[in-house]
This record gives sequence, C-alpha cells and structure tokens, in this order.
Amino acid sequence: MLGDILLPNVALEHSGSYFHSKLEWASEAMIANATYFGNAQWAQEYLDYCHRDAHFKSRWLAAGGDWTGKVVIDLGCGPGNIFATLGGNPKLLVGVDVAPGALKLASKLGYTAVLADAAKTPFRSNVADIVAINASLHHCDDMAAVLREGARLVKPHGVLITDHDPQLTAWDYKGVAKLMWDARLWVYRVARYGFHKTVIQQSWGLRTEVHHQPGDGVTKEFFRSTLEPLGFDVGVYPHNHQIGAEALSGEVGVAKWKYRLGNMLSGRRPSSPTSALSLMCVARRRGDSLSAAA
Repeated sequence: MLGDILLPNVALEHSGSYFHSKLEWASEAMIANATYFGNAQWAQEYLDYCHRDAHFKSRWLAAGGDWTGKVVIDLGCGPGNIFATLGGNPKLLVGVDVAPGALKLASKLGYTAVLADAAKTPFRSNVADIVAINASLHHCDDMAAVLREGARLVKPHGVLITDHDPQLTAWDYKGVAKLMWDARLWVYRVARYGFHKTVIQQSWGLRTEVHHQPGDGVTKEFFRSTLEPLGFDVGVYPHNHQIGAEALSGEVGVAKWKYRLGNMLSGRRPSSPTSALSLMCVARRRGDSLSAAA
C-alpha cells in the first residue's frame, strides 16, 4: 500500500517498525524534536495524556469525519495521538515524524510509520483523503513549507486539517505577562509543577516549540494566504482547548485561569476570539484545482 503513494524512483529503507527516508539536513529544531519525542518515556507520556480527551475527538470528527476507508497522512504524527483518540479503520494510515522512538509507538497503533522531513515527504501529489497536522507546525522550522507540503498531498475534494498551533495574538504577551513567560522554566523548577516531571524533560520540550514564543505563532491570514492560492476553501476557527465540535460553529470556549490572566495582563479581553489559544484550520481542496508542483 505504501508503495502506491511513493514518488517515482523512491525506495525507503525499512528499520524494523518504521520506514526511513533520507533527511537532507538536521536543524536544531529537528534535533530537539527527535530527542524529545524519541525518548521512550516522554513519548509514552505524551501519547497517554495529550490530545486524548472527548473535546479533541469531537472537534476532529466534526472537521474530517470518520477515517474508515480513507487514505490519511499524519504529518508530525508523534507517537500517534490523533488516531489513538479518533479510531476508525483507514484504508492507509501513514505517520511522518523525525523521532524514531515516537514512530515505534505509532506503528504499534496501526500507522505505517515513515521517518521523513514533514516539509519534503517522499509521497506523490494528490494521494490523501485527509492530511492531518496536529500540534506540529509550531515545532517546525518553516511552518508555511510544511503547510504547503500537506496541501500538495491532498486529493481533489480532500481535506487538510491543522489544530493546536498557538494563535499569535493570544500568546503575544506584554509587560508583566511577558516577564512571567520568560521566567516560566525557573518557575517550573521551583514549583515542580506541570506536565513534565523533570527539568531536563521540560527543557527539551521547550526547545521543540520553535514558533511558540511571544510575537510568533499562526494567524487566520497565514492559513488563508498559504492555502487559498493552492485551490482550497479555508475555514479557520479560534478555540480554547476544552471545546469540541462547537468550535466549528464559532464558539471559542473558556481558557484556564492562567491563560486568561496572561491575556488580561497584556491588555486583552480573555473572551475575545483573538485571545483563544489555538487555531483549527479546515481546508478542502476544490475539485477543479490543480496540485502544487511536486
């Protein structure tokens, strides 16, 4: 099945539980992602606790429907959180990542796992019913390049879905909120609070978040200006994390108190759509559109 979607003259090496595509270069971001998500314990914790709630499942099923019978490519799949949450029986489920440890876990869930650069995959154009990019763009050096690559892979009438990347306007902290942001690693060390159990785990996790900084992140214009010229109808939905399918109807939901505080200290209204933590993009390729060049 994987051979049916590979570019001509591409042969992948098989490394036990995953296939290996040659990486042309390794940036600091790629090394950080390979280190953090390649750690067996850290990757398992990420699989167990992140993007596994009913809100996430409801939102993704509303955006892309059941994956049964479909060709799905998950760029930046990590240990396989999306499929572990959504389930279904895809015709072909391909996961792409740079972290071997994460790919090993994803393969156990049913992914055909491929180690490759998400900005330059070894697949033909127009092969996927669904391309999923969850919580991954902000971990990559060039967010637009990864988004364009995802778009290249989508069939006519297929859908590209991204989610859980930080909305620039919500995370652009000012004043006291910016000082608190800059001191967050020190706070984690003193309080021993947060998802990460150790300082080194927290440190590597922060290194992966290349575009999760004040003044950086995704915007509605970023998605529309990148995807609309490629023949997509684009919907972008600001949301906080504890909301399901209602996000696609324009509801934002309520953020946790620390995020509301950060927006208030930055002079913004916490309930505003521009203060929502994440953007979900649901982009459907028009049937008469041409693929981006391979």
